[in-house]
Amino acid sequence: MRIVLLGPPGSGKGTQAALVVERLGVPHISTGALLRNAAKRGTELGLQAKSIIDKGELVPDNIMSDMIEERLGRDDVAGGFVLDGYPRNLAQAKSLDIMLERLNKPADEAIHIDIDTEQIIKRIAKRAKEEGRSDDTKETVRNRMRVYAEQTAPVADYYAERGLLTRVLGDGSKEEVLQRILSILDLNTSSA
Repeated sequence: MRIVLLGPPGSGKGTQAALVVERLGVPHISTGALLRNAAKRGTELGLQAKSIIDKGELVPDNIMSDMIEERLGRDDVAGGFVLDGYPRNLAQAKSLDIMLERLNKPADEAIHIDIDTEQIIKRIAKRAKEEGRSDDTKETVRNRMRVYAEQTAPVADYYAERGLLTRVLGDGSKEEVLQRILSILDLNTSSA
């Protein structure tokens, strides 16, 4: 199963993606993790990306598309994947469709995690404290939410128009949200 997971910053995409891939046995492809790992290794791309991310801005489409295409071309995605953090704008969504068609791996489902802003602020503050992430400052979060509203939120409409989008409520425990997602995917939810 090939899944595109969408939602605002702090909606739980990464947490849910990790739980879903555990159930499906497919790779979790997180652009955030790919970029943070590149930054940690000190690669040129990683350092450029870190500078951009620390400002709460999006990494340029061409860099992200190249990175995603390389990752989706690996053998371990033959049985599917959960894509988390990409696409973040309409150009990336259209590029992803072309890329997936070329790779003969079209998306099966796009899931948008819906959550209110107050919950997001609480989650991001908690994550910043627990993980010490430099991209989770109050200023950066405000900018990320603005960028999300302007650039990323329309991606959900794009997938809805294609008949691939399902929205899931992101409030509640991670187990409750997982059950909602597994229900959408028609997977057995009793042993989650």
